[in-house]
Amino acid sequence: MRTGVIAKKVGMTRLFQEDGRHVPVTVLALEDCQVVSHRTAERDGYSALQVGSGEAKQKNVAKPQREHFAKAEVPLKRKVAEFRVDNDEGLLPVGATISADHFIAGQKVDITGHTQGKGFAGAMKRWGFGGLRATHGVSISHRSHGSTGNRQDPGRVFKGKKMAGHMGDRQRTQQNLEIVRTDADRGLLFVKGSVPGHKNAWLVVRDAVKLPLPEGVPFPGAVIEKNAPKPEAKDAAPAAEETNTVEGAEATGDEGKEG
Repeated sequence: MRTGVIAKKVGMTRLFQEDGRHVPVTVLALEDCQVVSHRTAERDGYSALQVGSGEAKQKNVAKPQREHFAKAEVPLKRKVAEFRVDNDEGLLPVGATISADHFIAGQKVDITGHTQGKGFAGAMKRWGFGGLRATHGVSISHRSHGSTGNRQDPGRVFKGKKMAGHMGDRQRTQQNLEIVRTDADRGLLFVKGSVPGHKNAWLVVRDAVKLPLPEGVPFPGAVIEKNAPKPEAKDAAPAAEETNTVEGAEATGDEGKEG
C-alpha cells in the first residue's frame, strides 16, 4: 500500500490518442504536495504519512499548525490529509514533494471528494419523484411530495422519509478511474471521466483498492528533486526539476526538501 496525493480539480478537456480517438478527461493539479509528518508503528501503533498541499496565508492558520509545518520545514499548507501504508518501508521522507509520476498511465485510482452542492431542493428534484397530476383539482401543488404521515398508529413520520431538503455536498468516492496521462513538469494528472466536486475543489487520489498495482509503479513513491544539478555549459538552459523514485530504505530525510 502506497501513499496517495492531494490534488485540485482544474476542469475537463479531452485528449487525442494515437489512433485518433479522443478521451474525455478531468485535469487534476498537484500544488506542492509535500510530506508533512510520519506516523510510525513504534510510536503511534500504525504507519501513515501526513501530506499537505496548496498554499495558505499565515492569518488563516492556527499557531499550533504553523509550528507543525515549521518543524517539517515546509510552507503553510491549505489542505492536509493522512494516508495509511502497510509498514514503515512505505514512508516517504518528511519534506519530500510528490511528483505526478507517482502514478503511471493506465493505472486505476480511487478519487474522493465532495459533490457539488445544490442547496435546498424539492422532493422531485432531490429524489426523482414523479409528482402529482398536473390537472383536475391538483392546482399549484403538482410538484409536492404528497402526504408524509400515517394513521393514529404510529402517529408520526418515520425517520429517513424522503422529503425536501439539502441536496449535494456529500463526500463520495469514484472508484477504478483510469489515469490517461501524467505531466510531471506541470504537476498534472489526466483522469478519464468525471470526478466528484466543483472546479478548484480539493480531491484525494489513491491507488485503487479493488485492483492490484500494475508493474512499473514506483514504490514507495516518486518525488521531485529540488536540487537537481545544472549543466556545465554556460549557454545551456537551466536544468528542469528531476523526478526521482525513492526506494524503501535508501530514502533519507534530506531528499525532496527545498534548498
